[in-house]
Amino acid sequence: MAQWQDRGLTIESLRGEAIGGVIPEIAAMRIAVFRAFPYLYDGDLDYERAYLATLSESARSVVVVARDGGQIVGAATGAPITDVEQEWAAPFRARWLSVEHRFYCAESVLLPEWRGMGIGHAFFDRREAHARALGMSDACFCSVVRPEDHPARPDGYRPLDVFWRKRGYVPLDGIMARFAWRDIGEEGETEKTLQFWGRSLIH
Repeated sequence: MAQWQDRGLTIESLRGEAIGGVIPEIAAMRIAVFRAFPYLYDGDLDYERAYLATLSESARSVVVVARDGGQIVGAATGAPITDVEQEWAAPFRARWLSVEHRFYCAESVLLPEWRGMGIGHAFFDRREAHARALGMSDACFCSVVRPEDHPARPDGYRPLDVFWRKRGYVPLDGIMARFAWRDIGEEGETEKTLQFWGRSLIH
């Protein structure tokens, strides 16, 4: 039994319209969690709610929710990459790579006190299972690229590369996305580079 199960946590998968009921909680959690390095995201609640609403409009999307009693303490989102903002599919299309079979594991957010208990694996397990049920053959996600000497990088910071590689994901050579957001302490948005990682879902 995983540590999160020992602690009484529950994890469930929500699909399509069922996602609508958890949008306010997840939007607030995304803003709180993504303030930390490496995202440093100075979030906007209205934007977050609108972004998450697009998932509820897709019958093929999924949101995996972790609850401690009635409180949401973590969530992970995913959908076929053709069902989300087209900026995510653009790097594949630019290299003439097909996108119809790709499932995008968009984000995972988890409150700090629940980390290290296997919840991250459960989030990927649920999303990958959902993707396979849809007939998807590949899964992918993005990670923001920050320089090693970034002034906001905390002492002892360890990226999640080891965890992702254990899940079978590898960086996809030359497949990068670019999105703009406002970093904490900045006056305006600046463009960020995000590296795509991927793996086959075919056993």
